[in-house]
Amino acid sequence: MPAVVIADIVSSRELADRKVAQRDLETVLAQVSEEGPPAEQGLRPVVGDEVQGVYSDLSSALAATMLLQLALPEGLELRFGIGLGRIEEIPSVGGALSEGEAWWAARGAIDQVERLARRTAPTARTWVAAAEGATAETREMVGIANSGLLARDRAIAQLSARTRRLVYGRWRGRTQTDLAAAEGVVQSAVSQALAAAEAGALLEGLRALTGERGPASPDREPDSGGHSR
Repeated sequence: MPAVVIADIVSSRELADRKVAQRDLETVLAQVSEEGPPAEQGLRPVVGDEVQGVYSDLSSALAATMLLQLALPEGLELRFGIGLGRIEEIPSVGGALSEGEAWWAARGAIDQVERLARRTAPTARTWVAAAEGATAETREMVGIANSGLLARDRAIAQLSARTRRLVYGRWRGRTQTDLAAAEGVVQSAVSQALAAAEAGALLEGLRALTGERGPASPDREPDSGGHSR
């Protein structure tokens, strides 16, 4: 079932430099598009601070949104609404327009996660909604996904910008030694940061969604720290 993703920048009007933020966002979108799960319609800016894309299934959409959260630079956050349902193409003089119940569900989902962040779950950034008339199995899947997303978003929110970069780098298969060099620290500091963040759990969550261990890498260390194998 197609999964539509609508995202917008959190507190975009409060950004110090909106143009720089847009440039950084587009760099990260391109990175995740290349390194993350394949998309039917890659995530791209459409108007204002909004981003849209389409994935073939919910797992791919969840993996892509998680990778984006990890890859975004400090001070730049996205909120995501994911909608499940049918997609239609509407003929137009400017080319076919994507329309349908999955888009409406995604719009409702992003409104819902914004309400949650304002009221009861300040770290909530991702929500899933199914189209009206969805099967009981789909509704159950959506409920399970949203329960997990609240925990996932909170876990990511607790990470420093550096630790998010480290987790993303480990998913790509980069060794702790490589990451330490990039960050200008010693390898033991990378190991300690990953262990303190329980990065292994986040990585296993990504692998469960993508069905893979990320790009292969030699000299692979344990995900949460320790010595090289």
